[in-house]
Amino acid sequence: MLESLYAGAVADANARQELVSLSEIERLASEAKPPLNAIALLSSGEFVKVIAEIKRASPSRGHLATIEDPESLASVYQSAGASAISVLTEQRSFLGTLQDLDAVRSAVSLPLLRKDFIANEYQVVEARAHGADIVLLIAAGIDNSVLVKLKTLAESLGMTAFIETHNRAEVEFAASIGAQLVGVNARDLTTFETDRNLFEELVHLLPDDCIRVAESAVRGIEDVQAYALAGADCVLVGEALVTGDAEDLVGAFSRIAKA
Repeated sequence: MLESLYAGAVADANARQELVSLSEIERLASEAKPPLNAIALLSSGEFVKVIAEIKRASPSRGHLATIEDPESLASVYQSAGASAISVLTEQRSFLGTLQDLDAVRSAVSLPLLRKDFIANEYQVVEARAHGADIVLLIAAGIDNSVLVKLKTLAESLGMTAFIETHNRAEVEFAASIGAQLVGVNARDLTTFETDRNLFEELVHLLPDDCIRVAESAVRGIEDVQAYALAGADCVLVGEALVTGDAEDLVGAFSRIAKA
């Protein structure tokens, strides 16, 4: 499944590059409004930070929500207390677009994460051109050398690299390269099964100065409280928000104190 997702995302990026060259997307990135300092914004305060996600569908759950107006949902997230917004731009399985990123960027002042299956330079620069402040790099999906190269590129553009991990080796590698924003995803992207205990088992491998993000398996307040007790600085939540009362949930999650 993961290989298929990457193959589709890269094919779509190659098609876009046929229309907008790398040099042109680099020009657009250089002209974009400077990125926000996501590390500073996500590391401050005594409460868990909420990264609220714009998510229409997923391979494991199918259709979740229509979200015809992503900028309105993003505005709800911001007013309810979210600290950052994740925008899925993968179009085949998650039904996202870069136009969603543009729309959300125009509507909110929070850091934006471009969430996609990013494997090459073009996709990273493209994220910056469309207003992203953070770019997702999934350790399970790309070689370590490629991940380091793309992390370096993202940081040279002023963005924050968000390294997503799923096991001990990936967490240790993220720590070894000085990643400042690391997620432990309870969902195994090779099987799409979830392990709600995974974050607690691995978080101690990350240094104290790293922002530790718990991803997936958030159904309600109790899950966020459990992640906070385990040492989470942030939670990334999508499905629960787009299928429930987003305003109430974001507000409740963002009032949970860190351990």
